[in-house]
Amino acid sequence: MSRVSVSVPIAARFRRKAVKIEKKRRLEAAGWRVGEARDFLELTPGEAEFVEIKLALARRVRELREEKDWSQADFARLVGSSQSRVAKMEAADPTVSVDLLVRSLLAAGDNRRELGRIVGSTRR
Repeated sequence: MSRVSVSVPIAARFRRKAVKIEKKRRLEAAGWRVGEARDFLELTPGEAEFVEIKLALARRVRELREEKDWSQADFARLVGSSQSRVAKMEAADPTVSVDLLVRSLLAAGDNRRELGRIVGSTRR
């Protein structure tokens, strides 16, 4: 009889899923409604996709800045903004437009292909 070993990351994923299922069961038993933000906010599929795109662009701002080893202030100077605005960009603050995120990524060196990859990504 052969033994099958399960890698730690896979085993950990199963444990996390079991914990989430148990936590969901307890919350529902206590009268809480459990679901995704898009359900709670009653977003249309298009609105939910827009939010996901904005979050992906905001993640890329931080990722690109860190890849280049730039501070938020360095990035701000490059794109003609302020450090506090860059912090809001990275947090996908509601006051930050998708236009600003795209223009900043292009100014920092990303290209159309990279932006297409980001927008087309299904990472959640």
